[in-house]
Amino acid sequence: MSAGRDGGTKQGVTLIGLGPMGRAMVRALLAAGHPVTVWNRTASRADDLVSEGAVQAGTVADALAANELVVLSLTDYAAMYAVLEPAAAALDGRVVVNLSSDTPERAREGAAWAARHGARYLTGGVQVPAPLVGQPGSATFYSGPEDVFEAHRATLEVLTEADHRGADPGLSQVYYQALMTVFWTTLTAHLQAQALVGAHGVPAAEYLPYAARAAETASSFLPAIAADVAAGRHPGDEATLAMCAASTDHALGAAREAGVDATVPAALAALFGRGVAAGHGAESFTSLTEVLRKPAA
Repeated sequence: MSAGRDGGTKQGVTLIGLGPMGRAMVRALLAAGHPVTVWNRTASRADDLVSEGAVQAGTVADALAANELVVLSLTDYAAMYAVLEPAAAALDGRVVVNLSSDTPERAREGAAWAARHGARYLTGGVQVPAPLVGQPGSATFYSGPEDVFEAHRATLEVLTEADHRGADPGLSQVYYQALMTVFWTTLTAHLQAQALVGAHGVPAAEYLPYAARAAETASSFLPAIAADVAAGRHPGDEATLAMCAASTDHALGAAREAGVDATVPAALAALFGRGVAAGHGAESFTSLTEVLRKPAA
């Protein structure tokens, strides 16, 4: 613990990686009175943060030595190894919280690597963009040893709400990457739709209210979809997969007719077609779960 800006005792934090997310985290910690040591490959990125109260470490080893709690905000796990391996001896006794994005298995491998160097380790997936760090309603998935999480929860919650998902270090990335799939698929679908309506002379602003309504309607289906998938039931009494596949074919045809890129609707139509070909045509849309649980042939 160190004396914070407000004269109280706040936990010191080392933050490695000063991209937009890392910079937002440094500012949130400083605003809450936490002493912060920073390190970044391009040292000049720390200049304004130093003027705001952060301490810049000259080396990665110095940054690790400065505080027990070390937060990583890097591109991926390969970047973690590239940055930390030359200073791995300094990891002993540290608590490393890796908020970098990667696959669940790489997160597990990273946790094992850190443990071999004497560090306790949490993985995390931040659910908001950099401007929302430190703001109400923001959240981060964490996983790893619960005692380590609870010991540092108060500091981590300066950044966002902290949602511990279990001891398996890969679970935070399971949740995070699942949400990223929803996020990017949804926004890409809207880009595709805007390309389609734009090709017909419809302004994006005119289309927007209908897009928002469609997103709300889709969200309303989630509880029923989750219940059906959990129960393994796919009744086609309201709409069959074959009917839904016809709809995706029409969306594909509309894109091609308009002369816009058809990659997104083609992928959707192909997936629905695979479901029908696998014998799920008379079942509901949720039967696609059975197709998605295994890779395409």
